[in-house]
Amino acid sequence: MHDLIGNFVLGYHGCDTKTAETLLAGNDFKPSDNSFDWLGPGIYFWESNAVRALDFAGEMLKRKGRPVSDAAVVGAVISPGFTLDLLSKAGQEAVVSAHRELTQIFEVSESELPSNTPEPLLNYLDCAVIQHLHEVRKLADERPIQQVRGVFIEGKPLYDTSAFYSKTHIQLAVCDPACIKGVFRVRATDLE
Repeated sequence: MHDLIGNFVLGYHGCDTKTAETLLAGNDFKPSDNSFDWLGPGIYFWESNAVRALDFAGEMLKRKGRPVSDAAVVGAVISPGFTLDLLSKAGQEAVVSAHRELTQIFEVSESELPSNTPEPLLNYLDCAVIQHLHEVRKLADERPIQQVRGVFIEGKPLYDTSAFYSKTHIQLAVCDPACIKGVFRVRATDLE
């Protein structure tokens, strides 16, 4: 984990057009708190990837039977603050330790540990581990994590034997809304 105060990240939030206009008017983001969210509870953004955010919004609307044309994306300037960065060794070690502790808790209680499912992509275990880490830090009166950052490899290989995939992205879950310093309308040319 590390503190990125002073650095800003551009994040992109996929949503529908009504939500986009509400956010651009100054209303607060609604954090996601599903039991399958990859990075635990938070406000989800695609780091530096407006097109992927828009694609995701379209995928979600299509699943809900709504017109894909209602998909929108809102940009945000984010000051990451104290970050659980899953691209760093410290972040990875913190999550491994939280997983070990959570596994022990479930074993003692003779309960079944949540599991991730590949299709549809539901990350119950990952979410439980991140939530456990948040709770451990809170109980120990340690500095709260303000953002969780992870890279996700998704989609199809770009070509035969490629290690590059079409939907790979860095995702941010902002846990502390105060890290969102501003919201902006994304130019149409940035969505091409």
